Amino acid sequence: MDHSLHCSSQSEILNSVIERLTSNPKVADIIGIQASNISSLAKLFGLILGRVGQDNDGITNITDKLYSQHPEILEHSIRDINETARRNFEPGGVAATLLFSRGIHAILAHRVAHQLWLDDDKNLALAIKSTLGRALSTDIHPAAQIDSGIWLDHGLGFVVGETSVIENDVSIWHNVTLGSTLTDSEATRHPRIKRGAVIGAGATILGDITIGEGATVASGAIVLNDVPASRVAAGTKATIKGTASVSFVPKKEEN
Repeated sequence: MDHSLHCSSQSEILNSVIERLTSNPKVADIIGIQASNISSLAKLFGLILGRVGQDNDGITNITDKLYSQHPEILEHSIRDINETARRNFEPGGVAATLLFSRGIHAILAHRVAHQLWLDDDKNLALAIKSTLGRALSTDIHPAAQIDSGIWLDHGLGFVVGETSVIENDVSIWHNVTLGSTLTDSEATRHPRIKRGAVIGAGATILGDITIGEGATVASGAIVLNDVPASRVAAGTKATIKGTASVSFVPKKEEN
């Protein structure tokens, strides 16, 4: 892993992708994106998500428009791509990362849905979330806050609740859940993942808790309490904690 990898600019990412597709026409045919159709990075993001959504021109156009109108989310995605390329072991650099990484596609999709949510177009945000979530095997609520420099390795099975917050430079593996305990309906009922934390595959993190800066949650861990900065949380052992208080069974009416 090269920690000194050059941080590619918008134009460098775009040119790298165009060069790869031009020199590999079979790859372009398989993924359904031709270099001649790429006019900007925003357009490329739209083409990628449109293909993920089974040739959905609506998704392509919405993505292109939002990324063109909101340079701040474009910068977030550029950092996501660079950081994923830097931390990942696979060859191919930023071009391969953008074209082939399911995790990058999932975060791109969320950034579109999240911006729509902020714009109060909640139905469209949920439509984007559900359509692309089905294709990518993720379920990320559009209201969830995700900062930049995220490495979502593999991306499969990533579930993120509505009030979750993920800060900069977090690394997350597959089958991770950031959920609620079902007993808390407050405004912050999901986890906050602080800068630089690492979340291993299959970890389940529940409730209004904080995973501290630089902390690690081991694979398969079930976390219900705060994890201090720079510490490791591991283990899955369940213990009896009293009477169950959550039920979705309708209550019987009293006579």
